[in-house]
Amino acid sequence: MTTALVPIADGSEDIESVTIIDVLRRAGVNVTVASVMPEQRLQITAARGTRIVADVHLDQCLTQQFDLIALPGGLPGAHHLRDCAALIDLLRTQKDSGRWFTAICASPAVVFATHRLEQDYVTTCHPGFTEQLHHFRNERTVVDRNCITSQGPGTALEFSLTLVEALLGKEKRAQVAAPMVI
Repeated sequence: MTTALVPIADGSEDIESVTIIDVLRRAGVNVTVASVMPEQRLQITAARGTRIVADVHLDQCLTQQFDLIALPGGLPGAHHLRDCAALIDLLRTQKDSGRWFTAICASPAVVFATHRLEQDYVTTCHPGFTEQLHHFRNERTVVDRNCITSQGPGTALEFSLTLVEALLGKEKRAQVAAPMVI
């Protein structure tokens, strides 16, 4: 079964978090939503006040391997993801193994650039963070080898469908998109 990890934190962007989880699950991906908050806290309050309960705490995912890791953006959510050493270790392993590591909105700059995960990749991010990226491309969603990045809440559906295509192909992307009336 195809697997994905979606780390979340207080201040993660509501639309991005839920859209990534929803679209991947519609495609049949086994999605694990993992909180990075202290004290094993599973419930987070997203950037616009939506409460989301994670499936597990990230600590329970450290020995697992995922086909894809997808970071939502939002502030201060991206800061919490950036500051989670265990998540950064998982992302480095993911990148080095050639498996998908992906991020949207502020996270490509705040998480990936801070830890130099994107320095050899062409990426995009929210327009407010472009100066932090090494090789910025002003496109809604950018795929470069095993890295996928996107710009923000307005691109969350496109980004999520691109994740489906990366994992399961164009036909599955079309199958998931059709009933959503895209």
